[in-house]
Amino acid sequence: MKKTANNHDASGYILESARLKFRQITHEDFASLKEMLSDPKVMYAWEHTFTDDQIHDWIQTQLSYYKQDNAGYFATIEKTTGAFVGQMGLHRCEFNQQSIFEVCYMLKHRYWHSGYALEGVRALTNYAFREISLPEVYAQIKTNNAPSITVDEGVFLWNQVYLEGYVVFSCRVLCGYRNRIAASYSTIFGAKISILI
Repeated sequence: MKKTANNHDASGYILESARLKFRQITHEDFASLKEMLSDPKVMYAWEHTFTDDQIHDWIQTQLSYYKQDNAGYFATIEKTTGAFVGQMGLHRCEFNQQSIFEVCYMLKHRYWHSGYALEGVRALTNYAFREISLPEVYAQIKTNNAPSITVDEGVFLWNQVYLEGYVVFSCRVLCGYRNRIAASYSTIFGAKISILI
């Protein structure tokens, strides 16, 4: 993976979409993260909430990911209000015995059903291909998490693979353009379709 020396603008934001800005999480975000990570409604897909110690560990882990991969969960900020609406990002994980990056998100409950998840996943997938030159991006979602499956289906024409209680989506970039990406979408079974976005 290509790493860039500094993807931040002068304000510290690495990326913007129409309504959102993304920056690295810091220890100052503890209270905002706690509101979200201790909310059972938000954490239902994880099947547990976080303790204060786990939240501090989470922050430290993201800081290490930024250094290692130029990626991780990013604080997601509403442009008009400056509110911390959640965290979204690119997370390195193991899948099918290989190291991959998945696009992931978690929003505070009051920001659900606002279109922020779809907007953020689109922006982060473009960031993965254009800014840090990832060759492929995945999304892994539990099969009982219908809203998240709908979000990822709305971003791309992903093909789905059902594996051990998860829906796995994959997207591979073929070549990049200034304003668009030619991408090939494939499952681990090798079926491919291409679309220009």
